[in-house]
Amino acid sequence: MIRLLVAVAIALVLSLFGTRVLIGWLERRRIGQPIREDGPQGHHTKAGTPTMGGVAIVAAAALAWFVSDLSGAVYTRRGLLCMSAIVLAGAVGLLDDAIKVFRERNLGLSKRAKTIGLLVVALGFSVSMLVFTNVKTTLSLTRFDFPGLDIGGVGWVLLAVVIFYATTNAVNLTDGLDGLAAGASIFAFAAYTVIAFWGFRHTAIYSDESFLDTAVVAAAMGAAVAGFLWWNAAPARIFMGDTGSLAIGAGLAALALSTNTILLLPIIGGLFVLETVSVILQVGSFRLFGRRVFRMAPLHHHFELAGWPETTVIIRLWIVAGLFVALALGIYYADFVRIPGVID
Repeated sequence: MIRLLVAVAIALVLSLFGTRVLIGWLERRRIGQPIREDGPQGHHTKAGTPTMGGVAIVAAAALAWFVSDLSGAVYTRRGLLCMSAIVLAGAVGLLDDAIKVFRERNLGLSKRAKTIGLLVVALGFSVSMLVFTNVKTTLSLTRFDFPGLDIGGVGWVLLAVVIFYATTNAVNLTDGLDGLAAGASIFAFAAYTVIAFWGFRHTAIYSDESFLDTAVVAAAMGAAVAGFLWWNAAPARIFMGDTGSLAIGAGLAALALSTNTILLLPIIGGLFVLETVSVILQVGSFRLFGRRVFRMAPLHHHFELAGWPETTVIIRLWIVAGLFVALALGIYYADFVRIPGVID
């Protein structure tokens, strides 16, 4: 518990002050975010806002995880792989952001290049998990043996890559309003802090003591995003960019895979799923029927064009994200208490 608190404190302070320093550095160099020409008109005033704020999130979380226990007694391969996935996915996003700002256009890496980068990180993470840890290769909701359908090493790696790629893109799609993705991800990382720590406290059921290190990764990420949100809340002083959104998505995917909660992730990240589904429905409907389902996709833009103030959209979608997380934790705990012998 002490290590968790230390990681949270360090990540929060580093992110809070580090983001402020980063804002000043970017403003002095006039490094700002280009805005999509086809986006809502109200967003054009945000052009030039400093971006790449995800650097502060990733750096704060990684450093907090590393220094939370310099004795090295509880560092694990599982925790190292989760944090490595976050850093490497953030690096792909940083390259994308750098191309955008230095070429002064809202197009960074090509879709193919970004996909290849993310798939390389995802494949490296999933294969390493399989080789260097005792991760279970089962379809799992709340623990490795529930429902416990073993899909084998190859099947698990393929599923892990799909989850990784889908989650990073889902968070990236959600990051369209000031603080929306950041606030929603804090709920999700808090959930994984609880899940991983709970797993550590009940190793007879969840099978792995390395869950403590995983909980520290989740707590560090949640605190780092919270520190960043101080400056990213509407009206944002800085955007996280793809650096932040891809790192956050990678973190959530890695935590789901490492805690054997693959099937629970779509509920924990329910808002990200809704945002992604809105884009799929919009594109599919337009291509098949020539009609749009929403005024604009992703979903948050639909509500903006319906006349909701930006802060109203953000706060209401935060509430939705929180309700999804509450539901997921309820499912997790309900499964725990139904295990024979847990409650006499």
